[in-house]
Amino acid sequence: MAASDDLSKLSVRAKEAEDRIAQAKTQARERIEKDVQQARDDTQRGIEKLRSDSAAAKDRATAWGDNIQRSWSDHVAEARQRIDARKSRHDAKTAERDAQDADDYADFAIGFAYNAIEEAEYAVLDAILARVDADEAASAAAGS
Repeated sequence: MAASDDLSKLSVRAKEAEDRIAQAKTQARERIEKDVQQARDDTQRGIEKLRSDSAAAKDRATAWGDNIQRSWSDHVAEARQRIDARKSRHDAKTAERDAQDADDYADFAIGFAYNAIEEAEYAVLDAILARVDADEAASAAAGS
């Protein structure tokens, strides 16, 4: 299944972000700045790809794409209702459409989570850089 493979990639990406952040704590300021810029660029590319992918899948995933601003609990409740309803259907065309909708939603959710990890990595790297700046400023002020 493509969605389960993508979920594995999501786990790998989260671990990469964790490792990169751990390394940043011991790196020079210039390297941290480079990592912050790279994370920012990666996040922007990810957002643009997610928007593009969402637009391409909009015909089949309109309900989910249009409702992303709803609260997560409402979103989960709707997905569970669809699953329950799908279990009671036997029409092949309807079942195929439901399967495609479920695949589209899984792809969207994984893409959304992947981009959230990238944004989190950017935020943490930027916070590390801000801490370096604050420490340098404090050292300079103490030395004056």
